[in-house]
Amino acid sequence: MFCVLCFMEKVCAICKKKSSMGRTLVKLRGKYNPTSKKRKYPNLQWVRLASGKRVLACAKCIKRLSRV
Repeated sequence: MFCVLCFMEKVCAICKKKSSMGRTLVKLRGKYNPTSKKRKYPNLQWVRLASGKRVLACAKCIKRLSRV
């Protein structure tokens, strides 16, 4: 048995949304305060399409599919 997520990319199958780099900004007046970068991932969920295939889709695409 193998892990399915280990071999899959963390990308939405519908809109191709993937992770992005963000940073935290700490506002201290006149102080040097280095902050590190943080990777932000999309909210991916397993969804079954009308064809019966299971794909990883982001929450925005799931909302869009439910409206159609």
